[in-house]
Amino acid sequence: MKSVHDIPGSDSETLGSWPCQSSGSRRPLPGALGLAPTWAQGGTEDMGKSVPQRLGPLDIRKSVVGLAMGAGAIYLLYKAIRAGIKCQPPLCTTSPICIARLAIERERLGRDSGELRRLLNSLESKQDEYTRSMILHSVTRCVYLLEAEASACNADDIVLVASMLDDKENSVKIQALNTLKAFSGIRKFRLQIQEHSIKVLELMSTVWDSELHIASLRLLNNIPLPDFAHPQLRRVMPALMEILQSDYILAQVPQHHGPRSVYLTALDQHLEGGEKIYLLGSGSDSSAFSCFTISFIQVQVIRLLSSLAQKNDLLYDILNCQVHSNFLNLFQATQPGSLLFEVLVFAERLSEGRNTPHYHAVKWHYNEQSLHEALFGDESRLADRLLALVIHPEEEVQIQACKVIVSLQCPRDMGLRPSLCQASHSYFNNRE
Repeated sequence: MKSVHDIPGSDSETLGSWPCQSSGSRRPLPGALGLAPTWAQGGTEDMGKSVPQRLGPLDIRKSVVGLAMGAGAIYLLYKAIRAGIKCQPPLCTTSPICIARLAIERERLGRDSGELRRLLNSLESKQDEYTRSMILHSVTRCVYLLEAEASACNADDIVLVASMLDDKENSVKIQALNTLKAFSGIRKFRLQIQEHSIKVLELMSTVWDSELHIASLRLLNNIPLPDFAHPQLRRVMPALMEILQSDYILAQVPQHHGPRSVYLTALDQHLEGGEKIYLLGSGSDSSAFSCFTISFIQVQVIRLLSSLAQKNDLLYDILNCQVHSNFLNLFQATQPGSLLFEVLVFAERLSEGRNTPHYHAVKWHYNEQSLHEALFGDESRLADRLLALVIHPEEEVQIQACKVIVSLQCPRDMGLRPSLCQASHSYFNNRE
């Protein structure tokens, strides 16, 4: 049997060729201890060191990524703080949050911010249409939020804002009307704003724009109209009635309509140049929005007419005003409750006004298509509408419908005498 030493080319030859002792120190060399030489141990050392050597670059990458993320977070925080510092009054005047901050700051420090004055001063300089509109919008917000600064304004400021009613752009006129509405909440400015009521009535009757109608009506309903405006009110009465009846589509839209349905209606009122106004709604969302907008306008018109119906010198002009043949559609139970309530209040005031001794002293003549004939004429179907509203889901509508019925049955000049509450001509005699 051959030993390892006998195998040619084996490691034994190599090991045997290694000297066992050094020539000088007589110390045993690695070969004598059975250890491999350094070059032979290199493969083992590389295997042991490969894992840490590969993990080293990964740790460096993680450190770099973490450092970058931390630097990014610090930079974003810096930008947020810097933006907050910059957004101080009066720089950020277009933001409602900044204007609200002005009000809080004024209350805390007990001083005026000067923002409202700065806006009014900038309104005096020549600006483009968009800038004028935005300045007026900001003034309106400041008047509501900065009450002390608004009260410190003077008559010249009201004149300046009112001068914007002559602007050629409707958007500027609308914002000016909103600003005057805001100032009308301050008692000392009401009389001065009343002086511009004739201009407001003129705009409402000549410019056929829903937003302008809303702004005008909100202003007129917020101030007592002076007696010198009554002649102008008589002239615009037909326009008010037309706005009130501007969209009978509310009563004609089917209850279950598809999302692709398109509804189109036209006003009978023709404007200058033979142009006819069309109100278009497409789909369920736009139809609902259109109904809401028109209902709001109608409520505002009815409130104004109800107020005017209490003026003795305007009552006949209202009752003799021409209306559409389907005017009583406004009393249908399908109408919004807020609109029904205001229409019923209007009918009650008209009924009470026409039954006063002052009104009875004159024999009035009405045209066949007048409001009087639609509500109180022999062919009126108002009784049917009132009886249907007595069972309306909304309680205030029920109560107001009953009030109208009582006013029709018992004229005011007869007082509370039940024996006299049998009018010679009653809508309800045939139903009792």
